[in-house]
Amino acid sequence: MPACLGSARVPLWPFDGWEIPTRRSALVEVYPSLWSCRFPREDRTPDQLDAYSVAAWMHHADHNGSLAEYLNPNLEPVDREVAQIEGWILGAAGFVLDG
Repeated sequence: MPACLGSARVPLWPFDGWEIPTRRSALVEVYPSLWSCRFPREDRTPDQLDAYSVAAWMHHADHNGSLAEYLNPNLEPVDREVAQIEGWILGAAGFVLDG
């Protein structure tokens, strides 16, 4: 069941589906280390860099049109079935699930 933020129902990805409706938010699990090495640390703490890199990467992926591909990764049917029960990490499509 989607989470509630105010009066809006926010989908929990991928449990509520692999595709997020246009102009909607969703709650996703991320692993900041997938992207933090791509951005300069500057004066950010490690936690600030993690937060910044996730937001910056998602912003870039949304604007270049690749975010939809990450939200609906090309998984084997058995991996997709397991991920819809156990969850998935955004951007981790290249990893194999241990079942």
